[in-house]
Amino acid sequence: MKSRLFIYVALGADSLIAISKFIAAGVTGSSSMFSEGIHSVIDAVSQVLLILGIKSSKRKPDGRRPFGYGKELYFWSFVVSLVIFVLGGCISFYQGVLRTMQPDFKGSPNWSYAILSIAFVFNMISMVTVWKAFNKQRGTTSFIRAIKESKDPSTFISLLGDVADLIGLIIAFLGVYLGRLFHHPYYDGVASMIIGIILIVISLFLARESKSLLMGETISKTSRRKIITVAEADEAVVKVKELFSMFMGPEEILLEICAVFKNSLTTEEITNAIERVSKTIRTKFPWVKHIYIEPRNK
Repeated sequence: MKSRLFIYVALGADSLIAISKFIAAGVTGSSSMFSEGIHSVIDAVSQVLLILGIKSSKRKPDGRRPFGYGKELYFWSFVVSLVIFVLGGCISFYQGVLRTMQPDFKGSPNWSYAILSIAFVFNMISMVTVWKAFNKQRGTTSFIRAIKESKDPSTFISLLGDVADLIGLIIAFLGVYLGRLFHHPYYDGVASMIIGIILIVISLFLARESKSLLMGETISKTSRRKIITVAEADEAVVKVKELFSMFMGPEEILLEICAVFKNSLTTEEITNAIERVSKTIRTKFPWVKHIYIEPRNK
């Protein structure tokens, strides 16, 4: 099982950052700082939900869930995307609209600048930790493709969350700075709305990816060809007619193979061949947890 240390690092960082941002927002009255505070709270809640999903997905199969609880992680990942959309994006955008309608300046902006600097450092620490885990997972695959093909939402949700954090911090800084520079809080409100839009866009992308995993994704074409090659290498197998697969979790695959066996084989020999092929596939592809091989006629 992969290490999920980066999630706990991100949770600690987001919690500390959220507290500091709300303090700065209360002192300065900055709308963008308030939105960033909401953003960090949502990030922290997201990490908690992902931890809950990971722990739930590790439960062993039972009578109610004979294939295990691996998809619990996909369900909670989908919930995270909805939380980011509703609580993060929509509230931040609404807060920005209110601030443009009811402009307000108070306190020194130095509080905001200091908190934003501290938050930037914590976010960088969190992002570096997640980035290392993501790079180890994706190998030589391109960034966008790795996110789309990843079967572990805990990694790319944390990574995209940190990316959004850094972008949001820059936008919040510009909102506070430009507002003070031109003596107009309009910029602060606009910055809050932009942060909200960014969160909404990311949440929609995460919802799409999480939904796809929840509905059931198949293994890659490369992995499919390799498994077929392994199955057809057995002396008892003539050919593989069909192969169906589904990810039940990031490290758990359900596999069904429809294979044609030699006509001369007895029922006992076919049974032994099925056990032999299943064992070989599990050895070479340890993530394949459930294998069903069905004999078919030519």
